[in-house]
Amino acid sequence: MASPAPLPPVEAHVGARLALAEHLLACESAVACARAMVEWLARQFGVAVACLGPGDTGTASVCLASEGLTGAQQGVLARAWDAPSSVLASFRTRPGARWLAADALEGAAFPGGFLAVPLGRPGAPAVALLGVGLSGPGVPQDVAWVASCAGPLIARLAASDARAPRRPEPDRLLRRVINAVSDPVLLTDAEGGLLFANGRAEALLVAGPDASPGRARAVELNQRLFRETLAQGGATGVHRREVPLVDPVEGMDLLFELVTTPVLAPDGPAVVVSVLRNVTDLGRAAQALGESYRRLRATEREARSERHRLDRVLDSVADPIILSDPSGGMVMMNDPAERLFAPPHAGGDTADAAGRRGHANEALFASFLSNLLGNVHADVSRWKSQLTLDDPATGAPLPMEALASKVLGDQGELTGIVTVFHDRTEMLERARLLERVKEVSSELEARVLSATAELAEQNEKLRRQAIQLEQASAAKSQFLANMSHEFRTPLNAILGYTNMLLQGVSGEMTPPQRRNLTRIDSNGRHLLEVINEILDITRIEAGRMPLHLTDFGLPELLQEVMAEMDPIIARSKLAVETRLEDELPGVWSDRQKVKQIVLNLLSNALKFTHEGGVQVAAEYQVATSTFAISVKDTGIGIDVSNQEKIFEDFQQVDSSPTRAYGGTGLGLSICRRLAAMLGGRVSLQSSPGQGSTFTLHFPRRARRT
Repeated sequence: MASPAPLPPVEAHVGARLALAEHLLACESAVACARAMVEWLARQFGVAVACLGPGDTGTASVCLASEGLTGAQQGVLARAWDAPSSVLASFRTRPGARWLAADALEGAAFPGGFLAVPLGRPGAPAVALLGVGLSGPGVPQDVAWVASCAGPLIARLAASDARAPRRPEPDRLLRRVINAVSDPVLLTDAEGGLLFANGRAEALLVAGPDASPGRARAVELNQRLFRETLAQGGATGVHRREVPLVDPVEGMDLLFELVTTPVLAPDGPAVVVSVLRNVTDLGRAAQALGESYRRLRATEREARSERHRLDRVLDSVADPIILSDPSGGMVMMNDPAERLFAPPHAGGDTADAAGRRGHANEALFASFLSNLLGNVHADVSRWKSQLTLDDPATGAPLPMEALASKVLGDQGELTGIVTVFHDRTEMLERARLLERVKEVSSELEARVLSATAELAEQNEKLRRQAIQLEQASAAKSQFLANMSHEFRTPLNAILGYTNMLLQGVSGEMTPPQRRNLTRIDSNGRHLLEVINEILDITRIEAGRMPLHLTDFGLPELLQEVMAEMDPIIARSKLAVETRLEDELPGVWSDRQKVKQIVLNLLSNALKFTHEGGVQVAAEYQVATSTFAISVKDTGIGIDVSNQEKIFEDFQQVDSSPTRAYGGTGLGLSICRRLAAMLGGRVSLQSSPGQGSTFTLHFPRRARRT
């Protein structure tokens, strides 16, 4: 077995003696007993202390433990204890402590002199010697008390060590190296009992006798979570699992990656080396990255939708329209423009001729755009000209009036050019309608400008809405990340202190006080449930809600549900019954999520049922290998028009501020999402005044996604 854990700090005199006595009784070797005694005296008096005793071989004495002495000084004391002519040899048969001057021994192990105290059983020769570097001949009470307690123990343990090989103590340098590691490191036995822990691990899993109740409770919770997670590992190989812990100082939720490695101790029994790596920030970063990716995808969808909308607007215009980049290259054109500048490619001489005419039109258009490009025309924002294009299909000339307008950015930079073509054939053929054609051209120009301004206005609105959505999403994520701690930590403290007061920690209370505290506890737990529902929604949306698949039985699960809801059932005064099929098979799924769904459905049934009863039934459908757990009530019922609405986030049938029923509107939304994670669904059959039947359908064996 390993040596006992390090001694706690010395604070009160009586408490320090009691702690040392308990520690000495737990020691299983003379070396461990000597080390505890030496460390305790060194802290008490602040001087050098050493304990001499038999070595491993049983022939030569060694320095079992020391504080404040070098290796050479320890060797001088050990040799003097074995030498028959040395002044220390007389202490083997002569009882009683004596003070020796510095020159009493060669080598001056204690430069200022020391108090030598023989250790052993009363009436028997001393087996060990205690040296305390005191400067005066008096024997302090603490030294005499320690010698009387530790002497018989060292004598007994030394005799036991002589018969059996002494187990090597952990190396001090190794302890210091492990304590210097920034991650918590632990050594446990096969049952999870703590054998050794570095400083980081002690801060999470060890609470001293003077620890506050809150820290003790947090440490107790951490120990339970650690043991449960450790029990999930195998007997061989390296295992990695995530374990949630609580910061005993700040009360914050922490997430660690537990890496366990089973090893074989030198004395035979198997032990487990565990390293905890803090991945809390990594989990939050992954969640933030997922949220950023979701916003990016939403922005891309909005951009594609806006592009399709713009394409439809342009295609609805009869005149050819071309959007060019600042260098003059064609970026976008509507269908009439494509027929002029990009005719379809097909085989044959006709297709080749159409292609040549299209290229000629492109060259003419590029020459036209040159009037708006370059530094020479930097102050020109619009250019209008008459062009004669060729119809790619027939080769007939098409007199066109081209109007090109610059599109400028927020800083006045050129971002593109919009060109609108207008066919002038009819105007040339009917000269008498020239004035009318001019009016139509003016109207068309006004329409184009109006459409351009409308598009710019819509783009600006969309841009502002996108910025507002991003800010709102970021504010929501930041709010939930911050307020999860700001809400839950003080709320847990309120619930904890309320529970202690209800248990009578501060004395008996009057009935009105107990009634008020009970209301505080009930409302606090309701608020905690609301916060947990909101956090559950965000975890499910971010994909951070894990599945824990286990084997379990539905009868036992429904029995737990009924036991937990028993106080609410008693208050409702409703008849609640369960109906189960005979010999229901076992389930391989997430037990906690199935239980949470059934609890929520039963709670809603009790909430909206004023008279009658509630029936909980479970059946197994062999054909589909699925289970169906239904909760049927005789409550107010739900209209068909609202049956899909109630499964949405924050939605209820009556969402007005004066509604008769409270709640956040998240319960059924969480149920549907959890059912989807299990590979199932939640169905509803209801009509107003006829009650409702909510049914959870899920497969017998869930698949991990």
